[in-house]
Amino acid sequence: MKTEGRVISQESWPELPYSEWKDTLDTLHMNLQIVGKVRLALTPFEPQWANVPLYLTLRGLTTTPMKSAGVIFEIQVDLIDHQVVIATVQGETRRVALTARPVADFYADFMANLSALGIHVDFRPIPDEVSDPIPFAEDTVHSAYEPEWANRFWRVLSQADLVLKEHRARFRGRTSPVHFFWGTFDLANTRYSGRAVTPPAGVGRIERLGGDAEVACAGFWPGNARYPRPAFYAYTYPKPDGIEKQSIEPSEAGWSSEIGEFALPYDDVRTSASPREAILRFFESTYDAGARLGNWDPSLVAR
Repeated sequence: MKTEGRVISQESWPELPYSEWKDTLDTLHMNLQIVGKVRLALTPFEPQWANVPLYLTLRGLTTTPMKSAGVIFEIQVDLIDHQVVIATVQGETRRVALTARPVADFYADFMANLSALGIHVDFRPIPDEVSDPIPFAEDTVHSAYEPEWANRFWRVLSQADLVLKEHRARFRGRTSPVHFFWGTFDLANTRYSGRAVTPPAGVGRIERLGGDAEVACAGFWPGNARYPRPAFYAYTYPKPDGIEKQSIEPSEAGWSSEIGEFALPYDDVRTSASPREAILRFFESTYDAGARLGNWDPSLVAR
């Protein structure tokens, strides 16, 4: 029965090797940055950039409703039929295909469809939080898109989302929803101690406005060129002295000097007897380590 259970869990948590889908990942990342920047431009700023993320749906991701020049609309990223759907409260719908084509072509198509619905939005047309930003209108570098890999990524997100929500439910203090950051391209939940932090001098606008509170963050990330493998991650900010030496669970997890955070490789999770249990043990043990060293109020967690 144990072997059968592992087979079922591996089907629910499919393989997602970074090297096999990195080109599709990069194209999808840029396309989602374009969608995300519409949300950023049309929603009021919230502390820690809480107005920025996208949210999971049964088919992909959504901006939730927004308003532009009297038009209330929502943008849905469908990773089953591979299209971006722009829908208004008046019942109008426009669809932009997610397919193998340059980001520049997707950008032009997407903006034209917004305009056709009377939606006009201004944003900085350059990607954020990437090492080699290419203006969207000029990006002919990123053009790969294999639907199977994009859908696999979505299936992993849909599983991770439910476990993160369970982790979130155990916290009595202020906590973010489970949400997807299109800049760093990760699914995350953040717990807050309730104490303010002064960001380090000289940091950029993103860090300055997002790094003014003491937090413990947990999430899932598909990897990048610097850390070329998918993983669950966790960190406490500001970083408590000695946290990298703390013992955490499960045994496959540990401190990653590459990303400066705790990491639990996704492949170890998907092949475990219970992926849910492995992830929750990781999230809770890393939170406990950071909270203990950071002198967080123990009553914030429901035991």
